[in-house]
Amino acid sequence: MKLFVPGRLCLFGEHSDWAGGYRSLNRAIEPGRTIIVSTNQGVYAEVNPHPTQLILRATLNDGTKIEAAFPMEKTALLAEAETGSFFSYAAGVAYQFLTYYCVGGLEIDNYLTDLPIKKGLSSSAAICVLVARAFNRLYDLKMNVRDEMEMAYLGETATPSRCGRMDQGCAYGNRSIMMIFDGTQMDIVELKVPKDLFFVIVDLGASKNTQEILSSLNQAYPFAANEVQENVQKYLGSISAKITQEVASALQQGDAVKIGELMKFAQREFDRHLIPACRSQLTAPVLHELLNYQPIQPYILGGKGVGSQGDGTAQFIVKDAESQQQAIDIIERDFPQMECLKLKIS
Repeated sequence: MKLFVPGRLCLFGEHSDWAGGYRSLNRAIEPGRTIIVSTNQGVYAEVNPHPTQLILRATLNDGTKIEAAFPMEKTALLAEAETGSFFSYAAGVAYQFLTYYCVGGLEIDNYLTDLPIKKGLSSSAAICVLVARAFNRLYDLKMNVRDEMEMAYLGETATPSRCGRMDQGCAYGNRSIMMIFDGTQMDIVELKVPKDLFFVIVDLGASKNTQEILSSLNQAYPFAANEVQENVQKYLGSISAKITQEVASALQQGDAVKIGELMKFAQREFDRHLIPACRSQLTAPVLHELLNYQPIQPYILGGKGVGSQGDGTAQFIVKDAESQQQAIDIIERDFPQMECLKLKIS
């Protein structure tokens, strides 16, 4: 069969998934809340069962083709997962399925990827969900979406990646959802959007170190030791939760102007509370130059960083489809190293 799994864009609530997980150790920490939407881009594949192997062929977003094969044996799959290679994510998921289910192998031909890799759009989670869905459907395991998400998450945690549970929300496809993280518990609320909303996602063409960001921010948990760490917990807790609740309401009213205002506010508060905890990455001069770039201001309603933040990816909400294209034209003209993607929440 053929499968498609989109990437996911974290509109609001970045970092709150893992931060909320620390409530298992410190109940004074607020539950994490995040709002995610699927991208219009993703990972396309044709999948077939295989009796003894995990065979992987991938086409990257730049057209490069790579392939690999591994025996469906737990030792071999775990060893590949722990390398952190491109195929480690698929191997990690296969390892989990072999641990919990009676399954054979897979042959996966990822013939098209139009999702940017390593840009905060959960390309790795999309691959993990794709592999989990392939096992589920080809071997008739009767798993629901939450089950697929869980297996994809376990598979990614078998790799060096230290993702939270938010990323696998891409399993929900073309829906807007709010995810609530309370220790080991996760709840999902689907958000109904009454009219089309238009966004621009911008690959900044720069670089960031996500592991350094996560390492620095995690030092504030489970108990803050100084004012900087207290501010990290404050933003990722009560401030972020309040903003995210307001965004959920604005989304369900189709209020693009309000969402834009909340993007600006969230970025200001993020900068004030979190930059001191990781100045080398979160100062993000490229991101802030674009957010404040005057020629695009007439077309955007607000903007902020994406994912772990830093100089990786920016997002803007714009007035309409015409403004979306005008903003893209200006950005790609004046910042040739940047690449823009369109996103429409229907």
